[in-house]
Order: sequence, then structure tokens, then C-alpha cells
Amino acid sequence: MKPTLARRAFLRGCAACAGALAPDLGFAEADELRFGLTPVFLTSDLELLSRLKIYLERATGRRVKMITRRTYQEITSMLISRELDAAWICGYPFVANAEQLALVAVPIWRGKPLYQSYLIAGKGRNVRSLIELKGDIHAFSDPDSNSGYLVTAAEMAALGTSPDRFFSRAFFTYGHRNVVRAVDTGLAASGSVDGYIYEVLKETEPDLVAGTEVVRKSTWLGFPPIACPASLDRAPVTMALRDALARMPDDPDGRAVLAMLRLDGFREEPAALYAPIAELMRSLGVSRG
Repeated sequence: MKPTLARRAFLRGCAACAGALAPDLGFAEADELRFGLTPVFLTSDLELLSRLKIYLERATGRRVKMITRRTYQEITSMLISRELDAAWICGYPFVANAEQLALVAVPIWRGKPLYQSYLIAGKGRNVRSLIELKGDIHAFSDPDSNSGYLVTAAEMAALGTSPDRFFSRAFFTYGHRNVVRAVDTGLAASGSVDGYIYEVLKETEPDLVAGTEVVRKSTWLGFPPIACPASLDRAPVTMALRDALARMPDDPDGRAVLAMLRLDGFREEPAALYAPIAELMRSLGVSRG
């Protein structure tokens, strides 16, 4: 990724442009891979999307169609209805729909398939716990986000409260970067955000995080996965995608994409990796599909 990424457009517009930039390799329509992206994806950087599309087309031998939506719910619904072959989603909707989805691959960040949820606040407040944020205007990412909602809501439940009672006001930004921006600009006094995205933004857009500070880091949880409909778990399109993702570190174009994402690679992991998220859901009385 470059310092100019994710500054103006959401993924929807950029993905369309990326499709226009990618060469037409003459694939048959039956060889299409429909790949969904949500706000768990870090950026709307045109170069990144174009490189990822081109790499996946070459590595899978299929035409790749990038499909983006604003919310996790939209992409998850498209996966379940098989309007998508695979998507990069969040651990929360994956667990919530465990009977209908299967893991394709899990990103590896700093050597592990794990990440954390961060509570952040405005710089200089010197707060060190959730309880000190009582009465804040708080920014969440998405109601179906693990790091951007579920972790904080579960922590509140353990305290015998809920977001609507604890905060003076809470709102959803529908993007982790948007949470950071809301806190940085003072639109919110605090926020719940994906720790991986926050750490990458510290490298790529330090001015954006300069007005914020980390209040609390959660325990380590399963990194947002790439998932597919359960019925397509062993389908040729899924096997081709799984193999392409696993081979990224061995390919120059794949390594370039990973470098932009600040990831080490992708690998297969057991669904048990997301058991801690299932426990958070149970604490809130949220059932699994």
C-alpha cells in the first residue's frame, strides 16, 4: 500500500475501475470467480485492487469479478445465496452463519492468523479502560463486525450494560478507517476498530491516527477470513482460489499484493480458530446459524 491509498472513493467505484484496467484474458463466462469485498478490506486503493484481480485471474485461470458492498450483511447474504463464490468477510458473520459458510483461507499477519480489537480515544485523554469512556459519543464500524462492535458490546454485557445505555450516543461508520477518522476529527470521542487496520494506518497514513490513542487491546482472535458457501467448499472454483491464495508468497505478483496489505500470506485453518468469537456471541445471547 502507498500513502495515497483510500483517500477519496469507497471500494465500489475503485473495483469497477480495477476491472476496466485488467486485461481481457479471454476466459469463458463459466470460468468466472465472483469475489466479494467488505469494509474488512483495508483500502479502496486502485492499484491494490487491480493487482489482486490480475494475480487471481492468472493464478486461478478464471475471470475474476470484484464485487463490493457497504455492509457485512449485504456480502454475507450474497455468499449464502451463492451470488458470490467467495468473499473476504469478518469472523462474526462467519460464525453466525457457520452452517452455511466454509473457510477458504485465513490471512496471516505478523506470523499468526490472529488480530485484536482496539478501543481508541482522542489523543491526550490518557484513559486506559472501557469504563472511563462512559458517556462518550462512540463510533462503531458495523453491527456485524467482530472488532468494530461485538468485542466492545460483549465487554459491556459483562459489566451489566449495553452500548445504548453506556454511551451518550453511538453510531456506525461502515468502515474501520472511518472509525479512526471520526475519532481523529472529534466527530466521536472514542471508537471500536480493527487492530490490524489501525496498525497499518499508522504506517501508511500516520496523520490520520495522530489524533488518536489506543485505550485497550482485546485478546487475540481469528483474523477476518475468506469464506465461501458451504456447498462450494470442495468445488473447483474454491479449490483454485484456495491454491492461488496459498501460493501468493511464492509469486512476484502475489508478494506485491501481500506487501501492500502488510500480510505474510494466507493458509487453511480449522473453524475452531473462531471459537472465541462464538463465545462472545453467546455472552450476548446471539445464536449461530
